[in-house]
Amino acid sequence: MLSEFKEFIAKGNVMQLAVAVIIGGAFATIVKSMTDEIIMPVVGAIFGNVDFSDKYFVLSGDVEAGMTLDAAREAGANVLAWGSFVSAVINFLILAFIIFLLVRYTMKVMAQFEKKEEEAPAEPAGPSEIDLLVEIRDALKK
Repeated sequence: MLSEFKEFIAKGNVMQLAVAVIIGGAFATIVKSMTDEIIMPVVGAIFGNVDFSDKYFVLSGDVEAGMTLDAAREAGANVLAWGSFVSAVINFLILAFIIFLLVRYTMKVMAQFEKKEEEAPAEPAGPSEIDLLVEIRDALKK
């Protein structure tokens, strides 16, 4: 069983998947940072200096007006943090768009390779083994 596991892990696709997951996790952190620290402050400024990370609805519990999301949660209130959800949706859209661009580029490159293979002239077929053997036989007869 251990040897089968080693064989499975050693396959190229598994290793490529592992690398892709690690790089994807790092890229997701970069996108989250970009969303939280660049995009959302700009969106907030457009809508009148609104900080979306602290936007929530109180579902139950007593919360003072203007209390931050963390303070409302610490006070024991049940809150619906819609601002965090908006940030998560923007993160998803950015990641989805980047993945779309990568897949689109990959498909174009693969199509070019396939096109080049189709355009490449077929190599002229050489003589078969039998033809070569007949030539050698005839040459030896002479």
